[in-house]
Amino acid sequence: MVMAQSTPSTAYSRDLGDELRRLRETCTDLKGHEVAARLGWDPSKVSTIEHGKARPSEIDLVQFLTMCGKDIDFFEDFKRRYRNAFDEYIVQLPGNLRTVAMAESTATKIFSYNTLTVPGLVQTPGYAEGLCRATGIVLEEQISSLVQARMDRQAILRKHNRPDCLFYIHELALRQRFGDDQVMTDQYLQLMFNAHIIRIVPAGVLVNSAGILLWEYEKAMPIAYSETELTQVFVQDRGAIARTRLIFDRLAGVALDEEQSRRKLAEYVDLPREDLDAPGPRLA
Repeated sequence: MVMAQSTPSTAYSRDLGDELRRLRETCTDLKGHEVAARLGWDPSKVSTIEHGKARPSEIDLVQFLTMCGKDIDFFEDFKRRYRNAFDEYIVQLPGNLRTVAMAESTATKIFSYNTLTVPGLVQTPGYAEGLCRATGIVLEEQISSLVQARMDRQAILRKHNRPDCLFYIHELALRQRFGDDQVMTDQYLQLMFNAHIIRIVPAGVLVNSAGILLWEYEKAMPIAYSETELTQVFVQDRGAIARTRLIFDRLAGVALDEEQSRRKLAEYVDLPREDLDAPGPRLA
């Protein structure tokens, strides 16, 4: 019996491994060890593949997917997606929330820096909807499902074993309007309610990053993540992780502390809306 090749897992390998698990559960009535027995595999092999901890061979994938009743076209598509699953740099099209949701839901620590928008995990529904509309690239019929998906992801902050989170938000993000006065007030209040995990970066401070996330895990490599309107990038290169940690070290030194951040947010709750729209420099 040949074991699958063990390699460091990535966010995408764990995502695709979970997809294999769901296929087994929905397309067969077999437990993992029963699949292993039928295929002549080591009992632990199914578990390591379904957790994205080992790279299955092409024959492994054929055997597994055939067991799930899938045809050659399905196999070819899955093989194409799996080809780079264990790379240190994974680039995806924007809007693929599965890999992001899995990466953040299994993290033990989440560090985030946002320069232009409030982080998705602490957005209100009204703000999230306004943000979708402001991009100009989201179809009207997609908005409600995208907003709901974002709200669903916030459940990780309510888990009993929730990750330790720290969200650095540049003050410029507080000045961007993605809704009417009530929407913005609700969003500021939401941030105040979560002030224990919010740190505001003052408007006069420039940190050389357009926005970045760092997910840390108990038994897996950390992942640095960034996104634009064109790409989502997941990085597990050790040098890149080290540079990302330097960014967050810098943010820790320049951001307001918890009480200062709370007071800064209170200023925005009380600030007349016309002041937010007044002309003038927004950054030093």
